Amino acid sequence: MSTSAEPAFEFGFLLQINEEAALGAALNDYLASRSYLAGFSPSQADQKAFALLRRPPDSRLVHALRWYRHVAALQLDTNPESSPKGKRVQPPWSPPAGTDIPRLHLYNSLTRAKELFVPQQGNKVTWYSCGPTVYDASHMGHARSYISFDILRRILRDYFKYDVLYCMNITDIDDKIIKRARQNFLLDQYKEKQPQSAQILQDVLSAREPFKAHLAATADPDKKQMLERLDAAVSVALQPVQTAMEGNAADEVVQPLAQVLLENSKDLLADWLDKQFGSQVTENSIFFNLPKFWEEEYHKDMEALNVQPPDVLTRVSEYVPEIVEFVSKVISNGYGYESNGSVYFDTSKFDASTQHSYAKLVPEAVGDQKALQEGEGDLSISADRLSEKKSPNDFALWKASKPGEPSWDSPWGKGRPGWHIECSAMAGTILGESMDIHGGGFDLRFPHHDNELAQSEAFFENDHWVRYFLHTGHLTIAGCKMSKSLKNFITIKDALAKNTARQLRLAFLMHSWKDTLDYSSNTMESAVQYEKFMNEFFLNVKDILRAPTDITGRFEKWEAAEVELNDSFYNRKSAVHEALCDNVDTRTAMEEMRLLVGQSNSYIASRKNAKLRPNRMLMESIACYLTSMLKIFGAVEESASIGFPVGGQNANIDLESTVMPYLSVLSDFRADVRKIAREQKVTALLQLCDVVRDDTLPELGVRLEDHEGLPTVVKLVDRETLMKEREEKKKMEEEKRLKKEEAARRKQEQEVPFPSLQMLQFSFIFQYSDVHFHFLFQMAKLAKMKISPCEMFLTETDKYSKFDETGFPTHDAEGKELSKGQAKKLRKLYEAQEKLHNEYLQRDQNGK
Repeated sequence: MSTSAEPAFEFGFLLQINEEAALGAALNDYLASRSYLAGFSPSQADQKAFALLRRPPDSRLVHALRWYRHVAALQLDTNPESSPKGKRVQPPWSPPAGTDIPRLHLYNSLTRAKELFVPQQGNKVTWYSCGPTVYDASHMGHARSYISFDILRRILRDYFKYDVLYCMNITDIDDKIIKRARQNFLLDQYKEKQPQSAQILQDVLSAREPFKAHLAATADPDKKQMLERLDAAVSVALQPVQTAMEGNAADEVVQPLAQVLLENSKDLLADWLDKQFGSQVTENSIFFNLPKFWEEEYHKDMEALNVQPPDVLTRVSEYVPEIVEFVSKVISNGYGYESNGSVYFDTSKFDASTQHSYAKLVPEAVGDQKALQEGEGDLSISADRLSEKKSPNDFALWKASKPGEPSWDSPWGKGRPGWHIECSAMAGTILGESMDIHGGGFDLRFPHHDNELAQSEAFFENDHWVRYFLHTGHLTIAGCKMSKSLKNFITIKDALAKNTARQLRLAFLMHSWKDTLDYSSNTMESAVQYEKFMNEFFLNVKDILRAPTDITGRFEKWEAAEVELNDSFYNRKSAVHEALCDNVDTRTAMEEMRLLVGQSNSYIASRKNAKLRPNRMLMESIACYLTSMLKIFGAVEESASIGFPVGGQNANIDLESTVMPYLSVLSDFRADVRKIAREQKVTALLQLCDVVRDDTLPELGVRLEDHEGLPTVVKLVDRETLMKEREEKKKMEEEKRLKKEEAARRKQEQEVPFPSLQMLQFSFIFQYSDVHFHFLFQMAKLAKMKISPCEMFLTETDKYSKFDETGFPTHDAEGKELSKGQAKKLRKLYEAQEKLHNEYLQRDQNGK
């Protein structure tokens, strides 16, 4: 065959052969050593050779027959008369209409709306987040931002597959750090001198005078309450010392009391010492040791929370030269001015520029002097400092250092960076003139982030230093405001002592990242229950997958139930994707995942009720998807294939794969023992099997679940959870027993108006006389008569749930309406009691 007019082979010799059989044999021999399918349509040589044969060659002539059939088929296709469609060609393709694909939108504080997320450089995302000011322990307010941003970062990187460069700073030069470092140093010096009781008392009384004045002048109710608590603690410790000293008590009595006073008064004493001697603290290492210590503690807390470290970490102390250069450029661009050794940003001049706008995030806050002064710092709001500014709205880029403050050389003299300039200089150095995302807490919007935007856009002379500003919501404690300055905060270590890092993360995932999150017992209980719900599903799926089967047995026929569950599976995945595209709505995503597990549980239960194994491949697909999503959210470690790793978070050993083969052998052995014990009716053996299940294995973190007619399920669960389950089970059994006894007692009282058998036995044992027996009988009958028929059933809540206006029951404990037969029996008891009670009322009226 050929695609041109050239013959595929020399066929002239065939014309010399007259016998058809010989012709076929000759053709077969010739084709045996040649390619006869060289093109896509019959050539002239093919057609002439084909015409020589009146019928297909003999089947033994394989090559000739194959060639004949192929040419015959091609001739049929190229013959317009052989097909109603003419020449055979591919028909037109019907493309699918398709649907709109959700795209990621993020809530942008610059517009206060959800905006389509479009990175500036293809798939690369540059991101800067404000880090902690390290002068004290990290608290749940920090966790609110850092866990939330860790979740957002993971989802953008691992779910949406962006190439994220994440940069975060450590503020280790700040007014709070300077003041705290000086106070700690001076207080330690004071304690090292081991002052006598009289000296401690005198100094505390001296420190209390300015403290009292400060307390009286404080208007903020929260701060006032905090100061009042501190003053109350000092008063409690002060009185015993004064009383002991007035009574000339021995030194060994007074000194311990004075030490308690010193401990209770350390905050106000440190502030008093700082006001007197703070300017004399000149050793720079004092100001660096404090933030270094607390930065280390911060990193430990983040690791414990499973918050991934930033790609780039910047410290203010390491970027002072870049900050000086940044300030110089802002001045040269006309937006900064030097005043008395400090440098300030000219907000009025910046805002007057046609290219710029001041306070893009919170324009309504311009002029809020309280917020502006908090942004400047406690050491920078003295009258002389405020008078250096052209406008009260201007803010410090560089602060001239006072005695008792760390300092660096600059063109304007010894000084240190302002708070806002730190982030601008460091972020600009790493990420350039424009970044995709800037993140921080909601309370940083003004003045900190608005000032960052202004000075950065003044430096780069643009209006787009940040494209998307993300702010995490507030965190409250049981509905109340949380503030580090108020000392009502919960440290991260405190929170981790109550709940695991996974449970804390689940609580954050179950709330919107940009809205207020209330950290309370109810919030954490919801997270614990979600974890338990998901974990039980994962354990059930693992049990299904452990069932022995060959390779082909893994692929089971899908019935209607599997098709239905799989449809729901894809719908839930689609809903999760839509939720994550909608401002990374993890709350909705988590709920969709919960629904998927609920539907899967129903499917598993229906299969088990029918004594059938669930479809393992479908269950594995669902479990792997849920695990992958929880991995992306940071709630499951990378090593896990399905569900939460056994052995605790960050466990280095795959405990499950190690011990499960041995547990399976033990479970099978126990099942065989139980079977034999049941058949032989050996109760003691059955009890031992129950002890292994209920007492022995839970101590080792193993749960056995017996199901009638099905293999025992083996699950690895942490020991603490199993211990709680065991205690709850015992408590419920005890409550059930007490209710049963109480119900039996009440039933006996209602149905038998005579003394009980137990009472009669009591009477006979102590040889009561007939008079005594008659007396007991009358007392029991009187007690029975006193009960009103309207009250006789009301206490039986374990039997009845609803009553009519006369106290007669209408519904059983499960809420079902009583049958006519039940109501008839109860009506007889009711009427009998009514008769007895009326007799009692008549006697009482007659004075009997």
